[in-house]
Amino acid sequence: MLNTSPEHPDRPALDVEAIRAQFPILTTPTDDQPLIYLDSAASTQQPECVIDAVADYHRGHHANIHRGAYRLSRTATRMYEAARERVARFLNAADPVECLFTRGTTESINLVAATWGRANLQPGDEILISTLEHHSNIVPWQMVAATTGACLRVIPIDDAGDLDLDAYRRLLSPRTRLVAVNQVSNALGTINPVGEITAEAHAVGALVLIDGAQWVAHGPTDVQALDADFYVFSGHKLYGPTGIGVLYGKRRLLESMPPYQGGGDMIERVTFEHTTYAGLPNRFEAGTPHISGAVGLAAAIDWVESIGLEAIGAHEQALLHQATGRLAQIPGLTIKGTARHKSGVVSWVMNDPPIATLDIGTALDLRGICIRTGHHCCQPLMDRLDVTSTARASFGVYNRPDEVEALAEALSEIRASASRQRHASGASQVTLGAAGESASPGSGEGTGPTLSYPAAVADSPRAAADEIAEVFELLPDWPMRHQHIIDLGDRLPPMPDSLKTEANAVHGCQSQVHIAARVRPGTTDVIEFLADSDANIVRGLIALLQQLYSGQRACDILAFDVEAFFKQIGLDQHLSLTRRNGLEAMVRRVRQLAGSISD
Repeated sequence: MLNTSPEHPDRPALDVEAIRAQFPILTTPTDDQPLIYLDSAASTQQPECVIDAVADYHRGHHANIHRGAYRLSRTATRMYEAARERVARFLNAADPVECLFTRGTTESINLVAATWGRANLQPGDEILISTLEHHSNIVPWQMVAATTGACLRVIPIDDAGDLDLDAYRRLLSPRTRLVAVNQVSNALGTINPVGEITAEAHAVGALVLIDGAQWVAHGPTDVQALDADFYVFSGHKLYGPTGIGVLYGKRRLLESMPPYQGGGDMIERVTFEHTTYAGLPNRFEAGTPHISGAVGLAAAIDWVESIGLEAIGAHEQALLHQATGRLAQIPGLTIKGTARHKSGVVSWVMNDPPIATLDIGTALDLRGICIRTGHHCCQPLMDRLDVTSTARASFGVYNRPDEVEALAEALSEIRASASRQRHASGASQVTLGAAGESASPGSGEGTGPTLSYPAAVADSPRAAADEIAEVFELLPDWPMRHQHIIDLGDRLPPMPDSLKTEANAVHGCQSQVHIAARVRPGTTDVIEFLADSDANIVRGLIALLQQLYSGQRACDILAFDVEAFFKQIGLDQHLSLTRRNGLEAMVRRVRQLAGSISD
């Protein structure tokens, strides 16, 4: 699958078409259009050899491991332990028992925090993490710090997204017990100098945990050369299955750590009075493991190394260079994260005109382009960048230059469409539209700006739902229904800034959402509300909720099965979990008010 690059005759280039042919999901068009998958930082797709390895295990070799005396069990055990040996060679671990199977990077970090952390940390000890970390490398350390009295210190970044290494050195002290950093930022693609970070941490007596989830599929990994104390990664970011990951730890450290979970296969002997634990690696793998996942991970490692990690990295760097140049040419688009050394990740926001990243993602989805939008489980980093979210494209070995070009062209079209819409509607729209009771922003009384809350459009939520469903039935596919929701969002009157308070904020959605609900003045049981979002798709959902609920009696709101209605019109199939969470949070807010009236 290698040939010679015409630009660099001495550098092997990938035969990307031959590679793509090995991915069933990329060779089978979806909805009559090719799939452009640019979300490999979240999960890579799986080649056929990985799928076949997992299927072959289930078809012909499945049995529980380590316990059975029969041949099938011995075979499954051999396959599972062979996968561990394969991982050890991949990481250049000194011994396979230093490689523990977990459910993924998140569980690996939690294991270290819960075992090494609780056994070793004391009040006054310090754990260093960086601003670039994923929540999975923040929250476990906050939890263990809360129980041990240790404290968390944060390595800052500069505006480009590079770690401030001078600040890191100033933070290091004899109180530093652990440094936990990622090798590559999932949100910005920054490649951190983990070898240098590790050496300087060891100089003050601290241990180091490296989150390698975003690195292992893009370049060679040698835990002995890095001198890492702990190294973690996930199979699903390495062209392997989900639900399988690895915690590498130096043997002396693992042997000193108490078990993470109790159960079968992690014991030596159990009585009702006392239990003695098994040695490595069993003591940290309680219960029946993800056997087929380990088999699939080994197959993925074989596949990646058959191509060559250096060649994969060079290919992705070329795509990154192309994407960075093309996106930088789009007016109003700002790339977030311009570190000196980056992996194949490019993140951006669009500010002129302002387009919510959620709207960018949904608009690209309709064109068959898959990207990630949101805070990327890096909310502290988003705060540092002064944004709530970014749009992110991330590249894998199967991506091509024409897909980068398609992304850039689509973004230009989305911007042009938003500019036309903004010009047509007027940037200074402030009217609130539908007639209803008027009130000031606070209690509904006084001399503040007049607010018009939407009146009921039907006699009951059920009647409103029937009217909405009738419209949706006339729209034959999701693109048309999506456009209808967007049109509803365009017509939704904006919510006054005076109501966009923390008390009215709705959390759990990718976008910024506020809702202000009240009992209509002069009544005892009629609920009405205003809401708004920075994302047009969410504004459209708000418009649907207003049709259902605003101006309705509390008892009717509580009696209406809104979840069944969402399924009826197909929202459950086409909205991401975070968008459903935001929608459900708004529903809960209205129902809570209705419930307080009914009680």
